[in-house]
Amino acid sequence: MKDISFDFARSAAQLKELERHECCEGEVRFLTFPSQALGLPTKLGLFLPRAALEGKKVPVVYALAGLTCTQETFLIKANAVRYAAEHGLALVTPDTSPRGAQVAAEDEAYDLGTGAGFYVDATAQPWAAHYRMWSYVGQELPGVLEAAFPLDGDRCGIMGHSMGGMGALAFGLRNPRKWKTVSAFAPICAPARVPWGQKVTETYFGGDEAQWRHYDPCLLLTEGYRTAGKILVDQGLKDEFLPILCPDLLEQAAREAGQPLELRRHKLYDHSYWFVQSFIASQILHHARGLTPQPGG
Repeated sequence: MKDISFDFARSAAQLKELERHECCEGEVRFLTFPSQALGLPTKLGLFLPRAALEGKKVPVVYALAGLTCTQETFLIKANAVRYAAEHGLALVTPDTSPRGAQVAAEDEAYDLGTGAGFYVDATAQPWAAHYRMWSYVGQELPGVLEAAFPLDGDRCGIMGHSMGGMGALAFGLRNPRKWKTVSAFAPICAPARVPWGQKVTETYFGGDEAQWRHYDPCLLLTEGYRTAGKILVDQGLKDEFLPILCPDLLEQAAREAGQPLELRRHKLYDHSYWFVQSFIASQILHHARGLTPQPGG
């Protein structure tokens, strides 16, 4: 993997607002711009708390959604905005894949292609031309938004659900200087070992299993990567995907690596956003405590 050189100021100048809504004394906006990483226009959601609208720099949490979702899903379904507003946090919600790449078969399955970018950079053609969500979320998007809005690039957290939870863990492990706080709901913890990830291996990586060392949370822990602080994970025990999410493997890998991890298991909860809503307040609090000065601190 290698970094791409981006012109953040140029892309920031090309941001176009699609929608704006007053919400919780702040604003929810939906934006688009031509992504250099993806080679296509992309959409994103953004919540700005009141302080940001007044021009003050605020901490920001990036929220990565799961399979089939869009830039709207987390903001609409997670009930996160009211808690972000309470703690003065901005929220950024990228899309889950490129759109309109015109790759054959990209719209044939829910778990590959459109809506299923897996937050990786594809290495196999024809996917590699546009399916570069790792570079987009990890490098380009923060640079563009920090150039355009009063978002504090030194106080960034990342969270996600399912496929997005996998992405959040990987970003946090690989770049702890950028992502100061990390959390996840029902993340795919060991993608290299399960059918979802094996499909990615064959398609996005051309069968090269070694590519997962860049993105698989359990493999990253084994290779010595660590987050800046404790990882918080919530997992429902009635989750229909539990056998392929493998939270026990994450717990084991974290324990062996000495990585602080709080894995909260919830008996009655499934994989849905009703589960996410149920524990979003404490996850937002986790980020607020890590990104904002605390009384007496």
